Amino acid sequence: MDAGGGDGEQLSLSAVRDQLIREEDSIVFALIERAKRPRNAPAYSLAGGGGSLAEFFIREAEALYAKAGYYQKPEDVPFFPQDLPPPLFPTKGYPKVLHPSASRVCVNGAIWKMYFDELLPLFTANGDDGNYAETVALDFACLQALSRRIHCGKYVAEVKFKDSPQDYSPPIHAKDNNALMNLLTFKAVEEKVKQRVEKKARIFGQNVTLEEDSVNKQDGNACDSECKVDPKVLSKLYDLWVMPLTKDVEVEYLLQRLD
Repeated sequence: MDAGGGDGEQLSLSAVRDQLIREEDSIVFALIERAKRPRNAPAYSLAGGGGSLAEFFIREAEALYAKAGYYQKPEDVPFFPQDLPPPLFPTKGYPKVLHPSASRVCVNGAIWKMYFDELLPLFTANGDDGNYAETVALDFACLQALSRRIHCGKYVAEVKFKDSPQDYSPPIHAKDNNALMNLLTFKAVEEKVKQRVEKKARIFGQNVTLEEDSVNKQDGNACDSECKVDPKVLSKLYDLWVMPLTKDVEVEYLLQRLD
């Protein structure tokens, strides 16, 4: 994430929130793209080598990304970090706005399981069209968008800690996960986020035409059945997984913040 000019003091909650809102767009568009293809279950079946096409593709794609200099930011977390080669090209030095422990915070295992076991069946149709390579490439885009959004929780935690160290320090010292989770939870804000991503899915996922009746659709009034991805799936995704996992990242980061 851009800290705003290289000075860690410029990292603000408003800047982090703006980034989280932009990540919503990436997630919605990634799911819309993936929904073009059916489930394509053979892409996830174990092959002769012991792994699936999805695992192979994502592992190899991450290695290529790493060679190009990706995975230098705290929010860009690989799913197969043990296989990453070093960058082959010069990389930009990003401002160090987080505690060094940020590099150890990772919930990609939970994201992987959630995506393939629970989310994918909610927004893809049953079927097999044989386009397995394209399918797993689209899965990779979805996983990257979800992981980036969730690991931006490191920035949320840092800003909140700096704003109120007197509130966060006692439960950090006490290793009180529940107290930290309560400090980080704002139900009214979470409801607004769910409503916003649902509306985005309704607007971004409609078929745009030049007919007069398309005006209401462009205002977010399209019928859910006409959308490329059910908008309620986005609301559920954020409610059950994205926001809870983000708070898990925040708690894990904070527990190490005073080390």
